[in-house]
Amino acid sequence: MSKRVLERRSFGFTLVELLVVIAIIGVLVGLLLPAVQAAREAARRMSCSNNFKQLGLGLHNYHSAYNKLPMHGGGTLWGPTDGPLINWQKWSNWGTTNGMNLSAHVGLMPFIEQQGLWEVISNPSIIGGYNYQPMGPSPVAPNGDGYTPWLTSVGTLRCPSDPGQGLPGKGRTNYAVCSGDSFKYNYYGDRDINLRAGGTHSYSGTYNGDLSVGARAAQRGAFRAHQFTGFRDFLDGTSNTIAMGEITTDLGDRDVRTTPSTRSPVTNLTYNMTICDDDVDAERPQFWKSGVTVLTGVDTRGMRWAAFGSLFTQFVTIRPPNSLVCANNLNNSGIYGTSSRHQGGAHVLMGDGAVKFITDSIEAGDRQASPIDHNNTPGAKSPYGLWGSLGTAASREVISDEF
Repeated sequence: MSKRVLERRSFGFTLVELLVVIAIIGVLVGLLLPAVQAAREAARRMSCSNNFKQLGLGLHNYHSAYNKLPMHGGGTLWGPTDGPLINWQKWSNWGTTNGMNLSAHVGLMPFIEQQGLWEVISNPSIIGGYNYQPMGPSPVAPNGDGYTPWLTSVGTLRCPSDPGQGLPGKGRTNYAVCSGDSFKYNYYGDRDINLRAGGTHSYSGTYNGDLSVGARAAQRGAFRAHQFTGFRDFLDGTSNTIAMGEITTDLGDRDVRTTPSTRSPVTNLTYNMTICDDDVDAERPQFWKSGVTVLTGVDTRGMRWAAFGSLFTQFVTIRPPNSLVCANNLNNSGIYGTSSRHQGGAHVLMGDGAVKFITDSIEAGDRQASPIDHNNTPGAKSPYGLWGSLGTAASREVISDEF
């Protein structure tokens, strides 16, 4: 009897043995978990890069069809049924149109397998009992909040590494067009020459004269507000010119990359490029100090894919990737850079369709230098080093460094 008991015990496990096995399994899981997480992020990063390649193909197919790139700041102006207005008022009173407030992403829709969405946008539609004209309302106007296409989440415009979803976003995007190395006139653009009768005017009491003068000098990127550009304008070469860059969307946590610290008037930001640096929390350098005024809610980075404003779908090559964003206000001047949820940098799409990963340590020249404007010679070398040079399309800068 005792022998059978001993034999039965020899096939069992003691409590200590079980605890040792559990501990070993726990250690192994702890060692493997970072590797699993890294593998998942690598997959998300590859998917993000593939989205950019799809956008690059869309840009080239659009250019093949129309011999130009989609306009950033395109759409429709005040229509004949909206009443008599002098020309400059067409930009402030949108009526049934969108006031040329559409991003380049809108024109790309049929070229990135979004033909169904494009059919709704490009034709008259009745949504929620409201009659919308072709190309829809302004994405930032009150009636734009009821226009379904602008609220649609387009998978190709989202990076899987960005966890931001839903409200307060009105159609989030993680990809923005490159406006060059200057933020001046990125909202007003070349209005006077191309899209309305010429002549001087006073716009909101802040600028007297022809906006196109300053815009032609300051707008140095692949995309320029309210203008068509094409690959023939890329005098630096398509392989040396950034077309688009990655941006993160806001998570409501006062992140310096997604929630701009606001400064006014414009001159403060123009002549003091480091004016927002003191607003950063020294103990948490990725976040703003408590009490600093920042834009919030839908008025944060990447929250409207259809809106052309600097905050939503533009970036400049002034500060390296994942630097703080500093704004004058919602629409006008602002140091809106590129950023990502990837470690150490962000993706950019070059004019030739290549996707590059730009590290946070890229050489970016003098961050205190004022941006190029109408007081500078058009075509001047970028003051922001290699990073600034990659953002300009026609400064005839030679890119010899690796990036």
